Amino acid sequence: MSGHSKWSTIKHKKGAADAKRGKIFTKVIKEITVAARIGGGDIDGNPRLRLAVQKAKEVNMPQENVTRAIKKGTGELEGVQYEETSYEGYGPGGVAIFMEVMTDNKNRTVGELRATLGKNGGNMGENGCVAWIFEQKGLISVKMSEKGEEELLELAIDAGGDDMQTVDDYYEITTSVESFEPVRKAIEGAGIKTQSSELTRIPQNTVNVEEKHCKSLLRLMDTLEDHDDIQKVYSNFDITDEIMAAIE
Repeated sequence: MSGHSKWSTIKHKKGAADAKRGKIFTKVIKEITVAARIGGGDIDGNPRLRLAVQKAKEVNMPQENVTRAIKKGTGELEGVQYEETSYEGYGPGGVAIFMEVMTDNKNRTVGELRATLGKNGGNMGENGCVAWIFEQKGLISVKMSEKGEEELLELAIDAGGDDMQTVDDYYEITTSVESFEPVRKAIEGAGIKTQSSELTRIPQNTVNVEEKHCKSLLRLMDTLEDHDDIQKVYSNFDITDEIMAAIE
């Protein structure tokens, strides 16, 4: 899980989430629109839409934005038609990169992503070249101040969770895709507030990155995450605290 957590930790320390609030809104709106188009606008009957709306609440998106996005998805309002796809490649130091994309122009998007990877010491790969590294999982984050470790772990495992670990001031609970909703409901049903809950991809192995590749790798990850068409970007890198301290 190091690759996912390492990038999350780095972003948190940089304060990147607040600085890119507008970008986050754009990505959440796309997800809501596509979820409503595929599964309908009823939140109770559409788990993917329910999760997208929950994400909108986590980032404090106004309700009117959420409603408008749902209506665009269901066709009640006119909107852009986005296509879901994914791209794979490699970054500096040979790390794997997996990109989940929503775009209205695949040719434009793939050209831009190939150029971005190339400019930052990486390259685009064939479909399937790194997908096998990343396992789809549910990930639920809870502040340590919300509940004791043993109690939360027992609650999560009883509901079908796989594992729990501490990252900074949070507990991160991992689940299978199938157990994600039951575990989330069990935690919230116990009156425990979740900081975030999402379906994600967790690397099954990690690559230790040498100091000479770190700056270009972090710049690449930042640039990819900032791209309007990328919903989520994953990598399997790990950077030691000593190297992070040296490049900061």
